[in-house]
Amino acid sequence: MPKLLVVDDEPVICQSFTWVFSSPDVEVVTAGTLADGWRKVEECRPDVVVLDYQLPDGSGIDLFDRIRAADPRLPVIFLTAHGTTDTAIETMKRGAFDYLAKPFDLEQMSGLLERAFEAARLVREPGGPAAEVRADLIVGRSPALREISKQIGRVAPLDVTVLILGESGTGKELVARAIYQHSRRADKPFHVINCAAIPEGLVESELFGHERGAFTGAGRRQIGRFEQANGGTLFLDEIGDMPLAVQAKVLRLLQDQTFERVGGRESISTRVRVLAATNHDLENLIAGGRFRNDLYYRLKEVTLRLPPLRDRLEDLPDLAHHLLAQFVRETGRDVSGFDPDVLEMFQRYSWPGNIRELRGVIKEAVLKTTGRVILPEFLPPGFTSQTGEPSAPPAPNGAERPVEFDLAGNIEAMLQAGEKGMYARVVGEVERELITRVLRHTRGHQGQACTQLGIDRKTLRNKLRDLGITLDKVVTDRADPSDD
Repeated sequence: MPKLLVVDDEPVICQSFTWVFSSPDVEVVTAGTLADGWRKVEECRPDVVVLDYQLPDGSGIDLFDRIRAADPRLPVIFLTAHGTTDTAIETMKRGAFDYLAKPFDLEQMSGLLERAFEAARLVREPGGPAAEVRADLIVGRSPALREISKQIGRVAPLDVTVLILGESGTGKELVARAIYQHSRRADKPFHVINCAAIPEGLVESELFGHERGAFTGAGRRQIGRFEQANGGTLFLDEIGDMPLAVQAKVLRLLQDQTFERVGGRESISTRVRVLAATNHDLENLIAGGRFRNDLYYRLKEVTLRLPPLRDRLEDLPDLAHHLLAQFVRETGRDVSGFDPDVLEMFQRYSWPGNIRELRGVIKEAVLKTTGRVILPEFLPPGFTSQTGEPSAPPAPNGAERPVEFDLAGNIEAMLQAGEKGMYARVVGEVERELITRVLRHTRGHQGQACTQLGIDRKTLRNKLRDLGITLDKVVTDRADPSDD
């Protein structure tokens, strides 16, 4: 019978695994410490281990290392309540099967355990494949970011070419650096070259170097980046902008690790790992004859696709505070945080420039802020109008909203029309009118609106959603008497 060992110091976690996953087909064994966990590993010989990252007597990494030394084929799934990107990458780089943050979804865990048990079965069969090594990124905890982090941990130790795709500003160079830092070449050189930032006629010389007299102005020999990065890693950013003639030479280097300097005949060998990135659709470039098909397939031994910031807005608070702390250190400004309305405005914005744009917005706000908290008025000009201020929704059925809100008259009209379900409609109209008026009075400041309404922010956000009150322009459905 397959055995599952759960090593976690939280009794409720261990009980949950026992209740949910114990069956005639699976035996669940639990432990609460590193010492007890290792004893259970030796005694019951589990097929899969679920291991908490932090235990009372030390780090789960210590037990993981002992397990890997004794049986590198045993799938280990890490759990943590306070995981970071480095933690995720480190566990996956060491060979963990997967990594989940608490609280985890039971359905997700069930599917993960099913794959882990299957991997354990296969590696114990003659000729079976090695257990799948899954890998979890930079700042944030969204599912999309955790998946990228897993892939980083998985590919970092391997000497494979990685193609990183994503919109401009999504952090492609950060991912490349993370792969490098967790690779076996981390103590060797790391060079970055932006193919779009170098004049077309100089790209080849920059990459491969040139001999003296190779072209006008070449007064001395120059060593190129491929030669400088020998033994290390070279990151080719914006590779979609690389000239076709240079693409052919890069392809040859990737195939046999040799090249010649511009104007030279000597064949030079180099051992360099290539990471590449682009925001272009390379398949479209190939169809248009602007990118080599063979180079594309040589680059994409592994492909990582980074999500745009708008698809992982749950990471925005962590990103914003991380960048704020960075700029505070750089500028020496005494700024401690964001007004809640600023973070709400960040959530409403589409961020076409992604993380790069967020960096610019926060840096400008830090430099303009006069107090310790970044307020909406310190954001760049035009940002407020792009994110929007509160507006009232159209009346039901597309009708014009009345100039004056007449509750008694509306109720009487509904009675005469024989309407049903009046309670929900009347309450909804009253709430909509009240919240719209208060938001207009506070000029869209939700914190002040909550104070005047006597409700918390969560309740206000729920009401805005349920009533269809959007925050895309100033409330103008009718004048507020308090403004007169």
